[in-house]
Amino acid sequence: MRDEIATSKENSRDPHSGDITHLGNDVYQIDTRMAGYPGITAGYLIRGSRPCLVETGTAPSAPVVQAALASLGVGAADLATVVVTHIHLDHAGGAGDIAAMYPSASVVVHVRGARHLADPSRLMAGARAVYGSALDRLFGVLLPVPAERIVSLDDVGFIDLGDGRRLESHYSPGHAKHHVGLIDSFSGDLYVGDAAGVYLPDTGDLRPATPPPDFDLPAALASVRRFASLRPSRLLFSHYGPVSSDVAATLDRSAEEISLWASRTREARDAGMDLDHAVEMVRSATLSRYAALRADADPEVAAKFERMSGAALNVQGIWAWLEKLDQPVG
Repeated sequence: MRDEIATSKENSRDPHSGDITHLGNDVYQIDTRMAGYPGITAGYLIRGSRPCLVETGTAPSAPVVQAALASLGVGAADLATVVVTHIHLDHAGGAGDIAAMYPSASVVVHVRGARHLADPSRLMAGARAVYGSALDRLFGVLLPVPAERIVSLDDVGFIDLGDGRRLESHYSPGHAKHHVGLIDSFSGDLYVGDAAGVYLPDTGDLRPATPPPDFDLPAALASVRRFASLRPSRLLFSHYGPVSSDVAATLDRSAEEISLWASRTREARDAGMDLDHAVEMVRSATLSRYAALRADADPEVAAKFERMSGAALNVQGIWAWLEKLDQPVG
């Protein structure tokens, strides 16, 4: 694998285009500029004989992604495949728009998410219940993907990248019931989606992503173990970017963070706190773990970290999982 990472300036002429970073092995990271912010969400183009886009970003990000692909020589008829790690709107909200822009591309998703791409009404209603009036600004509207263009993955599946190269899909719930990790047979890159948390390259911080409604602690930890068993050469985070050194240690840290946040939330709940007080307790108890949130940190970096993985949503997701455990069986 080439160690050199070069930033492409080809797209700087287009105000709608995000930054492009060449990661080697024909892989290009695209800043999808969620809600206009840089460095929050990444899509990845694998540019080969069958070009593949991993993650679309939000619906308003679709023109950003389109401009980036054009600057990389991928036109409307060239893109073969779009694959999303899961159907949350920061990862797949642009799937309908991208499908319309690239009419030859198949759209690949785990079988549990396929129906929601074909008919996003229930997904959008659930997102609006969580985000309220901020939904349109943050994520826009997921347009339907034509059902005949959706390819559903089982728990293990394959995506043909051409010339003997492929992505192998591995079901990885815990963050979401429709989540997959994707490992590149040529480069060893593992696209982790949100299952391993979020990574802040500015400081090297790693924080869990445990939002409602699907968080499940045992499933989340099993998914991280599954990722480790694949022995990836590099982790490509959707939030945000590559980790190429200490991959095994990064996955260990991911499991540690998920477990810690779940433990602290359980302690707050067992102490009789309401959700709002639990959020503040967990935020305070974990604050010292992250360089981005220290008193002397850059406020812009701290704000970026919170956008990537806010304490309130993380605790809400764990809280909802704990409530499910308390419900009587049968």
